Amino acid sequence: MRLRMWMYDLAREQAPTLDHLFQIASLTQEAGFDALGLYLEHRFAYPSAPWAAGVGAVTPAMIRRVREEFPSLQLIPFANLLGHFEGMMYTEEGKQFREERFTGLQACPSNPQFVAFAKRIIDDVLEIFDSELIHIGGDETGQLGLCPLCLARKEAAEAEGKDGKAEIYGAHFGPLADYVVQSGRRPGVWGDMFLQHPTALDFMPKETLIFDWQYFSGVAKTAPTFTERGFDVVGCPAIQTYNATWMHLAQSERNVQEVARDVRDLGLDGVCVTTWECALMGSYDTLFPALRACGQILRDPDAPAGTFQAAYDAVSPETGKWARLMSDGLAACGGTFAPTGIRSSLKVRLLLNANPFLAWLHHADELTGEVGERAIDVLNQAMQAAPGEAERGITHFARGAVDFVRMAEVARQAYAEGRTEAAVAALSPCRGLFDTLTKVAQHTHERIGGSLADIERCRTAKTMVERAMQRIRECGDGQLGYRPAFEHLTHPKFVPHDQAAWWLINKWANQ
Repeated sequence: MRLRMWMYDLAREQAPTLDHLFQIASLTQEAGFDALGLYLEHRFAYPSAPWAAGVGAVTPAMIRRVREEFPSLQLIPFANLLGHFEGMMYTEEGKQFREERFTGLQACPSNPQFVAFAKRIIDDVLEIFDSELIHIGGDETGQLGLCPLCLARKEAAEAEGKDGKAEIYGAHFGPLADYVVQSGRRPGVWGDMFLQHPTALDFMPKETLIFDWQYFSGVAKTAPTFTERGFDVVGCPAIQTYNATWMHLAQSERNVQEVARDVRDLGLDGVCVTTWECALMGSYDTLFPALRACGQILRDPDAPAGTFQAAYDAVSPETGKWARLMSDGLAACGGTFAPTGIRSSLKVRLLLNANPFLAWLHHADELTGEVGERAIDVLNQAMQAAPGEAERGITHFARGAVDFVRMAEVARQAYAEGRTEAAVAALSPCRGLFDTLTKVAQHTHERIGGSLADIERCRTAKTMVERAMQRIRECGDGQLGYRPAFEHLTHPKFVPHDQAAWWLINKWANQ
């Protein structure tokens, strides 16, 4: 196995200081990895895009200092030169590059200004990073062929019997990969779009390293698509945090082990363990034992089952108990806590969508019932076991989510009975709840470079609670001539006298 790497997802709003990067680089080496991938998107201060570097973005000077401090550790940049361009295209300066207006996450490959910009980004990373490998992105480009220019290209290719999306995709990434090759480096790209559109591989130089990401299986079935065409492949499993309240330990371990075994058995180029989305109240320092376990598995893909849990047990008995409760214990509660293949619905609905009452709307039945009762018991135990601030913060969030939904349901019942002041009183403690979560997010930012957006999301949630309390007082007694439904009253788009919620009944409700 030539490459053992884990990938740090900066793009989900991480804002590490140089000291945080030193801590993460040190952990990387201790765990047995020889490379640290930095997934950049808009969280790197590209000289070519000074308008895109938000507060706390990693800078070129920081990269150079880490290389000086850890000369034997490769720092591999993961740029995004088509899909996952949202952090740039939702800025005033970057919106010129979009495929569609104010939707999705993809730039336009038919826009010559964007193609020139992509080359400037490559020039930046070639100058700043000294790694042989330069990853240029390429995943999840589901908007191929939607703008008028791209649609015309797609239809013209299809008229000739070709895969129009493959033609657009390959014609974009092939020259960019060639550009990296001509610089004396090696291009890397994600493999998912080639699996969907195999003829796009015809455009790629054979020096291209394909990153085959499979988060719920090994790569035995997919990697041959690339190796049979003469491409080297890196298998990419995931530590499953994005689809969990904290992390699914057993599922993460199984995925890493399956991919590592396939890489060994197929003679592939290496493994890149991905970690996604430590925003929405996640915390990278709670993943460090799991990353050490990954290093052990990459050294020995036949390591015994339970390697992840053993890594937490090795820190301390309390850490091990906390991890078991927050992973297996919560998952056993079922409902929103059970493992799935998609982003955690509870995290999204409580914080990401700027309206915490969505969590009540979708999860009230389960969290006010047996699922919620079991979860509270697990989380109470986890809070007692939590060995430090990082673990307590994660637990506070999970318990806070359950408590909010339950308090909102008490408020709904009181509102339905016409007891407006009782409904307001039921929601009142939620303000303190979100104050507490705001402090958790602030401490995570200070401790390990966590999301600044999470701080604002918690404040926004508190504001929504206060707005709902005001609306209940103003509109809950029938002075409008009707009483709005609780779910309407607590929605950001509620307008007095719009009794029919006219904004909601049309297909363009959220456009």
